[in-house]
Amino acid sequence: MSLQRSVLEVKQISKAFAAPVLKAVDLSICAGEVVALTGENGAGKSTLSKIVAGLVMADSGTMLLDGEPYSPADRTSAERAGVRMVLQELGLVGSLTIAENLQLGHIPALAGFIRRAEMARIARAQLARVGLANIDPSLPVRELGIGQQQLVEIARGLIGEARLLILDEPTAMLTTREIGHLFQQIERLKAQGVGVIYISHRLDELSRIADRVVVLRDGALVLDKPTGSVAHDELVGAMVGHAPASQSSRPSRTPGAELLRIDAFSREPNVRNVNLTLHAGEMLGIAGLVGAGRTELLRLIFGADRKDSGTLYLDGAATPTEISSPSLAVAHGIGLLTEDRKAQGLLLGQPLAANLTLADLTQVSQRGWLSPEKEKTAAESWGQRLRIRARDTEQRVDELSGGNQQKVLLARWLHRDCRILLLDEPTRGIDVGARADIYSVLDTLVANGKGLLVVSSDLRELMEICDRIAVMSDGALMRVFERDEWSEQALLAAAFAGFNDASAQTATTEPSTARNA
Repeated sequence: MSLQRSVLEVKQISKAFAAPVLKAVDLSICAGEVVALTGENGAGKSTLSKIVAGLVMADSGTMLLDGEPYSPADRTSAERAGVRMVLQELGLVGSLTIAENLQLGHIPALAGFIRRAEMARIARAQLARVGLANIDPSLPVRELGIGQQQLVEIARGLIGEARLLILDEPTAMLTTREIGHLFQQIERLKAQGVGVIYISHRLDELSRIADRVVVLRDGALVLDKPTGSVAHDELVGAMVGHAPASQSSRPSRTPGAELLRIDAFSREPNVRNVNLTLHAGEMLGIAGLVGAGRTELLRLIFGADRKDSGTLYLDGAATPTEISSPSLAVAHGIGLLTEDRKAQGLLLGQPLAANLTLADLTQVSQRGWLSPEKEKTAAESWGQRLRIRARDTEQRVDELSGGNQQKVLLARWLHRDCRILLLDEPTRGIDVGARADIYSVLDTLVANGKGLLVVSSDLRELMEICDRIAVMSDGALMRVFERDEWSEQALLAAAFAGFNDASAQTATTEPSTARNA
């Protein structure tokens, strides 16, 4: 298809909040073209996209949609014009059903009565497009995992006619299978002449899906090239402003004493008879498809959900420890970085400093009273270490970009100095430069004898940073791989195994090896 006709032209768009966020950006998107928009957290990607989608008003500049002046007053007017956006932060209503969420504002009705059967039919068709054909559309959204909610959000964005679709970090919580479904839909939209702005930090995805790559740095457009002509190092250099440092392979680590052991952990139907051990000085990854039970397992360990059965042991003790609440988990030195930072992690209306130090107020108190000076000092120290981009430590955390919010949540548990960290998607929404910084922090924690249990939807991330990888499928633990045993193909095969009844019955516990005995 010809890419001559511009569906969107952005001319000299600028925006400032407390400081300039966008600086005279020019950008055009052709019909049937996928443009990857990338850059570090805080570079202005989401702000530019929200201006196009009618969620934010530009301070200056103009836009054309199919050659006509375009200045949407809100999201509804943008959608009427054929511009749709799937936000990085989910906007679903948890108490409503999947079908109701998918069709909000467009619910089929006749003579004032909702046509439930028609609504369910439309919902099933949309869910099938993103690989959720087996999900009941009458379920409340709150009963879905965060990855499945992400797919529902994407399915909602695909409903109706569109001239331009904006996807903001759409694969942050998806695994290989779900990403494949999404990419199929993007190809279908391209064939129909829809322009797509695809925001992502996963640089490996760009060559698969994008025709052009555009990089923003500090609010300015610094690179705009066909994807095939941009080398990885050039792309990273454009994002961070300098050539990327070479990364040496992580050395093999010798695990220390047993820190945590769980036996026969179950909460039907999400977690079934899981046995696992974590050692001091070890990073143990947990892989699996969306809905495999990874997040649910971490929540059981942390005491956030009540288990049906199972015992937990700390420090190799013969007597089990009962952790029935998050406060008990924290008291025993266990921290959980949740996958859903908005709903379960951050106090969005509170300052950065208050959020960051929340897990251990004793370090920022003096004679029983909170010390603003100590709080500020601690927040500044962790902010510099994790490169948190904020105006100052008193900036409200809901004003930060999604990636910077994630860093605040991670810094909270680093401030607490937990000996066991449960990390659920720790680099979700994190740019390539900050991701390397976080890997360095995690390596340091492990070198200091901490035990890290890491859930990630990115298999290559787990293969890069972990010492072992446990693979869950359909609530069961399929296998635990040592470094010299795994490959991406083997991990994926294990991730699918639980959906085969015969396979699911053969391996639900951790293999009995010398390390795991």
